[in-house]
Amino acid sequence: MELSGKTILITGAAGFIGWNLAERLLHSYPDITIVGLDNLNDYYDVKLKEARLERLTKYPNLIFEKGDLSDKKLIGRLFEKHHFDVVVNLGAQAGVRYSITNPDAYVSSNLIGFYNILEACRHNPVEHLVYASSSSVYGGNKKVPFSTEDKVDNPVSLYAATKKSNELMAHAYSKLYDIPSTGLRFFTVYGPAGRPDMAYFGFTNKLLAGETIKIFNYGNCQRDFTYIDDIVEGIVRVIQGAPTRQTGEDGLPVPPYALYNIGCGHPENLLDFVTTLQEELIRAEVLPDDYDFEAHKELVPMQPGDVPVTYADTEALTRDYGYRPTTSLRDGLRRFAEWYKQYYM
Repeated sequence: MELSGKTILITGAAGFIGWNLAERLLHSYPDITIVGLDNLNDYYDVKLKEARLERLTKYPNLIFEKGDLSDKKLIGRLFEKHHFDVVVNLGAQAGVRYSITNPDAYVSSNLIGFYNILEACRHNPVEHLVYASSSSVYGGNKKVPFSTEDKVDNPVSLYAATKKSNELMAHAYSKLYDIPSTGLRFFTVYGPAGRPDMAYFGFTNKLLAGETIKIFNYGNCQRDFTYIDDIVEGIVRVIQGAPTRQTGEDGLPVPPYALYNIGCGHPENLLDFVTTLQEELIRAEVLPDDYDFEAHKELVPMQPGDVPVTYADTEALTRDYGYRPTTSLRDGLRRFAEWYKQYYM
């Protein structure tokens, strides 16, 4: 699918991934129209979301709507008005730990909100629906690396359960209404202007304030950290490759449905990650050269809802789109540290 001239809905457009995707598309395709939807909630610093949006205002072909995914009338109105060619649903209530204390937010945004998107795609046909799933759907899977062929029936958080539900709902709608849909299981996304609730960002804030950082599972956690530009490149390629509509032997649609992991494909030990982060924060002059790092870290047990290892099998993405992430952890953290210095200091 050629993206030139298309009209694309990006939900979560003020979010970390949504904003980066919108900027990339607007920059690469001057004749594209992007409608960005976001409710600008205060799950984290609204000023950061507004700063991201501010960077998009220079593009005349961006239309921003402040509103909620759970508002069915609003979603229906947007679809009827703009006749979207592509929908990229990145709007969701994120965070594993927050889902333990605020379950309502997840049901409203991730279940009802996604249902509203599916219904709108049903009544206003689109060429491709791409939506964010998460590596959290793998739950307590012992087999690594995680493959989209694995069974994912054991979520360990409500957040993970809502993302698995999205995949099931999309499959049903793909089958019933022939909607080409692709789910993307993102693995620990990081980078400049990222989410302050993510470990690398929270660690930086705490170290700067002289507070102690907690490293879970006594530092034995492993995460498949994926740099934001690599995630965006993956999404842009996937958008253009909608699953083909086919008819089965029974004369009914074979669901035009696909699922991919987007991750680096090599997990980093959390302690090594923190050491690299510390070195890059010193290099960017966010922290002083003589910072006593050992005095500011504490090894603690696992948290409820957390998993010890995330590790993506990304062969399918490479096979179908010729793509695999290329940014090293040090390069990614260096760009984050430099941004942090410039934005906050």
